[in-house]
Amino acid sequence: MTATATSTPPPAAPKVSGGKGGRTRFSFPVILLIIAGALLALSAVRAITGAQDVTSAGQISAALAMAVPIGLAGLGGLWAERAGVVNIGLEGMMILGTFFGAWAGWQTDPWIGVLAGIVGGMLGGLLHAFATVTFGVDHIISGIAINILALGFTTYFAKLWFNTGDAAAKGGSPKQSPPAEDITTVTVPGLSDWLHSLEKHHWFLVSDVAGILGGLVTNVSLLTLVAVALFVGTFFVLWKTSFGLRLRSCGENPVAAESLGVNVYFYKYVAVIVSGGLAGLGGAFLSLVTSHIYNEGQTGGRGYIGLAAMIFGNWRPGGLAMGAGLFGFADALQLRNGGESVHALLLLLVVMLAGLAAWKLYRRSYVPGVISAVIAAAVLIWYLATDTVPTEFVSATPYVVTLLVLSLSAQRLRMPKADGMRYRKGQGK
Repeated sequence: MTATATSTPPPAAPKVSGGKGGRTRFSFPVILLIIAGALLALSAVRAITGAQDVTSAGQISAALAMAVPIGLAGLGGLWAERAGVVNIGLEGMMILGTFFGAWAGWQTDPWIGVLAGIVGGMLGGLLHAFATVTFGVDHIISGIAINILALGFTTYFAKLWFNTGDAAAKGGSPKQSPPAEDITTVTVPGLSDWLHSLEKHHWFLVSDVAGILGGLVTNVSLLTLVAVALFVGTFFVLWKTSFGLRLRSCGENPVAAESLGVNVYFYKYVAVIVSGGLAGLGGAFLSLVTSHIYNEGQTGGRGYIGLAAMIFGNWRPGGLAMGAGLFGFADALQLRNGGESVHALLLLLVVMLAGLAAWKLYRRSYVPGVISAVIAAAVLIWYLATDTVPTEFVSATPYVVTLLVLSLSAQRLRMPKADGMRYRKGQGK
């Protein structure tokens, strides 16, 4: 007798949860555990060092104000790069937003200034799209050119518009505009006072959580709420609609998108113009909410930091928001007793580097593990041998944090496949 051989299909390949190429994407419970661990670490640092301002409501409120323009610039970069256009010109578009926002805000109404800042940024985005999409100019070169043009444009017109006539009489000068009116802020009644009373007790973890929540519900600008809505709206538009799917396909494989009838030029133009508008809104926030005036050099490189936050967030709104919050927190340290707070956070940095060293050694990555351990020891010696941090280092804190975060997160990043590549209609034929 002969046995009948039956063909059986090969077993299905195991699915890797959380991303392509085995990349792990954190689940919601894991994210909550990370947040809880961060809170415990900050509470311990505050209790050990006595730096009460690390988790105070004032520090968190300042961090939120610093995070919003960084986050909006990063959100602009996300729109552009998801469509395949690298936008180094975010800094210049923010500069245009600060200038036009302040110019329109002091003459009319701050909300009209917000719209003017958005329009100013969109003009920069339109110029970038025209250069990169229509003429195929290298994206980096175009972005740098826009940054230079925006700085020269605003410097020239600030001298022309803010240093004469009524503007000069109201406080204008060649380097700043007259002040604009405040944008309304909101405070949750009752809850804010209760959280403030809990914070004053300086209880471990409880007062820290109260301070953090208190900073998020006290004197929050309406423009901050608009920014939060834009983050939520971006997620739903880009990941939950057919429009967003087509736009993202232009950043992954524009030739394939074109073969399916997608007008790649149209979606790239829309994405880059929206990108400029969001960066312009971030600039308007700086000139209308943070300081109420336009100042030369006001952006301070936040367009580049926003780009770094976008990369840290792996080109997704949620990760971008966390990156913007981290950079905003670092930026706010220099405004509120920065030397003491930054010195206290050196201890937190020691713990993080020691943990990273232990993890690398456990994974048998000996060289990174040893380097992390050596740096941790050096930072610990620095912390024990000093009582404060030099002012020069405090001012550089946001940029140092940017470099550290990008270096630690570089291995898990995945940019859109066609990001920064030139595209010509019909090139796949």
